[in-house]
Amino acid sequence: MRRLITLLFSFALLAGIASYAHWIEQRPGSHYLSDLRSQVALDLGQPGPRGNLLGIQPELFAADYQSLARLRLKLAAYLDHARDQGLLNERTIVVLPEHIGTWLLAVGEKQEFYRASERRQAMRWLAARNPLDFLGALLNAGSDARLDDALLRTKARTMARDYQQLFGDLARDYEITLVAGSIVLPEPRVQLGRLEVGRGPLYNTSLVFDRAGNPLGQPQRQAFDAGALASQAAERLQVVDTPAGRLAVLLGGDISQLPQTHDRDGENMELLAMPSDLDGQPDDAGLDERLQAEGIRAALKVHLRGRLWEHSGQLQAFAFQAGSSERSASERGAQLINLWL
Repeated sequence: MRRLITLLFSFALLAGIASYAHWIEQRPGSHYLSDLRSQVALDLGQPGPRGNLLGIQPELFAADYQSLARLRLKLAAYLDHARDQGLLNERTIVVLPEHIGTWLLAVGEKQEFYRASERRQAMRWLAARNPLDFLGALLNAGSDARLDDALLRTKARTMARDYQQLFGDLARDYEITLVAGSIVLPEPRVQLGRLEVGRGPLYNTSLVFDRAGNPLGQPQRQAFDAGALASQAAERLQVVDTPAGRLAVLLGGDISQLPQTHDRDGENMELLAMPSDLDGQPDDAGLDERLQAEGIRAALKVHLRGRLWEHSGQLQAFAFQAGSSERSASERGAQLINLWL
């Protein structure tokens, strides 16, 4: 009898493991396509030979991250609209919002992930869908919030590859300089033209891609608190040369975190991209004065819009040039924010 019970238990265990493995390997079908429309919310200045800063405030939902193809379709629709409006040229710098790359961790997950009512619930489905990767990430998690840290590391290598593929290809295909928002990765670096990750601390990271789709310089990084899902103080800003001028990226859009802006050659930046997140808009009081004091010619601050689990927002963009600024309207939907230089 004991042998029979043991045999039955073994069969049940194997059946359970097989069912779990089958569930893990299943891929979701795509049943939802969100709005591809966008509106030109601000178009400041006059077209000229110096190019333009073009901010995109995409309206995104969890289901938009089911696959790279679906996300690309949405971003390409915005860029197509911009091109139809005459807003893309060889000197255009396109700025995307903060964390647009972080949610690439959602690519290829189960339907339960996208239907979750809260991010924490969705992340539990992520761990269940990727058990071995999650356990490996847990061993490398280094912050006080080990579980949250591990969840953000679980698909880091795949996310880094997808981030470069998606945004590098968009920059190349539309022949633009692209500030690719940000993505949270462990110890990111560019090596031999590829975005790589390590096993060290998490950073909120942004790359700028040139018109050929190649990374410009090393990633701009901010230390990232996994427990609070928030960035800390910015590292020294890098300044990269673009067809429209010398550009730096300040993640989070919080001007109070603006560090020393001179690069190692002692040259000031001319243009500032400020990718910001879906919610938690910092106080913009004194932003104009600080930008002018830094000698910045033009700046754009853009936010993610839409709804990602319990977090939602329709925040206004901020555009600065020659000592004055304007903000976009707060109507719902994706927005294009154009600033001629």
